[in-house]
Amino acid sequence: MVDAAGPTERRRNDRRKRARGTRVDESWFGAFIGDTDSLHHADGPRDEAEVVSEAPLLAQALSTDRSDASAFHRIYRAFLSARAALGVALVATLVVAGLFGARPSTAVAWIGFSYAAVAIGLWLWPSTGVADEHADSPHLGRLTWLACIGVDIVCFAALHVLAPFNGLNFAALLVLPVLTAGVLTPRLQALATAAGVALLLLGNAWLGVLAGGEAATLMTQAGLAGSGLFVITVLAGELASRLAREELVARDSMELARQQVQLNRLVIEEMQDGVLVVDRTGRARAANPAARRLLVRRGLGRPAPFQLRGVAAWEQLVKTVERGFHEAVWPEAGRDVALQFDQGVTRTLRVRIRFTRGADEPSAEELCVLLLEDVRSMQARTRQEKLAAMGRVSAGIAHEIRNPLAAIAQANGLLAEDATTPSQQQLTRMVADNVQRLTRIVDDVMEVAPGAVTEAGIIDVTAEVGAICSDWARAAGLELGDSSQFKVELPDEPLGATFDVEHLRRVLINLLDNARRHATATPGSVRVRLIALDEATVQLSISSDGATIPDDVERYLFEPFFSTRSRGTGLGLYICRQLCEQYGASIDYRLRPATEANRNDFVVNMRRRSGLTAEAVLPFPL
Repeated sequence: MVDAAGPTERRRNDRRKRARGTRVDESWFGAFIGDTDSLHHADGPRDEAEVVSEAPLLAQALSTDRSDASAFHRIYRAFLSARAALGVALVATLVVAGLFGARPSTAVAWIGFSYAAVAIGLWLWPSTGVADEHADSPHLGRLTWLACIGVDIVCFAALHVLAPFNGLNFAALLVLPVLTAGVLTPRLQALATAAGVALLLLGNAWLGVLAGGEAATLMTQAGLAGSGLFVITVLAGELASRLAREELVARDSMELARQQVQLNRLVIEEMQDGVLVVDRTGRARAANPAARRLLVRRGLGRPAPFQLRGVAAWEQLVKTVERGFHEAVWPEAGRDVALQFDQGVTRTLRVRIRFTRGADEPSAEELCVLLLEDVRSMQARTRQEKLAAMGRVSAGIAHEIRNPLAAIAQANGLLAEDATTPSQQQLTRMVADNVQRLTRIVDDVMEVAPGAVTEAGIIDVTAEVGAICSDWARAAGLELGDSSQFKVELPDEPLGATFDVEHLRRVLINLLDNARRHATATPGSVRVRLIALDEATVQLSISSDGATIPDDVERYLFEPFFSTRSRGTGLGLYICRQLCEQYGASIDYRLRPATEANRNDFVVNMRRRSGLTAEAVLPFPL
């Protein structure tokens, strides 16, 4: 909670500091300058298209902030438009007044047409204003002030002075430059502008008094008008300041939304479960890589958005989405949905549905979130947890069995020395055989029990595989030659990999024993092949031509205590996998194409490493 509230509190404090530290000569929009939380940072604007594509719900909010630069520039453009419209209206007024007999003087007409031309020109080419000299400034530059406010004051004051001679009143036009100054200039400059216009009104009223007008009336009217201009200046500044603060808060909120979108994307992309966002039409709005892998038979599916309807394999999933929208509720544990791919391949998914809005909440666009998980992965994870618990119990039991076994073996040895009859000798041999078998089981269980991690080194896999295969062939009594049952293919150069020599020996001999046990006696029925798969992987393959492994057996190959032999412990392949994982390697079974003789293939992928010493590669002596 402290971490979550920290950034928000800091931003609030920053805003308070900016509010307290605002100088008197700053404009009402000064809060936007130097704001590190705004949409436009010093290193350039952020990419909004990416955020909109990732979070469609932010599109409407982001679309309100697609102006040229900032709120100050938008207000500046609005005043330029107002000046242009006022210039056109002024010209039209003069023309209409002339048609009705109140023909203005040449000076008034010239001022009106000139002002309209200047206002329209500056509106058409706004880059000649703020962007010329103070593109990032929170207030108007000197030349920009003269081109906008200065021209307005001069023209409208001249029209106001000449108004008595033409029967027209132009005093109301002076509100525009005062209002513009109140919003777009520093406070003192805005108040000074209002004061200058008020003095012009009082000066014009004094001229009227000198011309014979009533002093009280003229001066009172000028004073009230000047006071009104001061009120307009203050109110405009306060409204502009309020707008600046609200936009600053909105930008802070938008920045938080951007960060939250990026965080959500990172979390969802790395999730092991599939996440799919679907609307009522069956269109997938978003899909993480895990979901894209689960929706296709192999590889990675196409990125979102895409349509679920029309794909035969996804028919049951579409019906599930429709059912979820119809019922508006879904079991917490989810339901199983089967995807039927080509060639009779089926994948069962556990689907959990969560809705973005409740059933009683109105929504113009309803979305649901599908959480997908492969049922086989769930079952494997459950089995793994059970096996881990069972392994810890088995290790403890095996440790306790060692001492009684040693006592039984020692006692049986003493009895064998005194055994004289054939029946007694047979009984002692049976005891010795079973003690040896139990000892081997205990050793296997203790091998996979949690213990000290062996430090991995870099070995020459080519030389070690050649030596292990040579020793195994001699121990198995295989006849060597072209007609031999055992064939080995090794590369000419040394291949370095991360592994332990003794553990590699145990893995390879276990796989060779299994291959020979199920292979025929034909030449090359057991093959070992070592290759550099790529720059990062060394692949060891052990294949045989025996009967292919059934599907109901293949899924349990690497699980402990599973064996198809009556006297097997079921720990051989499990130990091989544990040893491989200890060094970052992997072991797997694959069925080769029917065109090949040796279809049963166990593959070990090891991490390739450099840094071998310059030693001769031990050749395979077969």
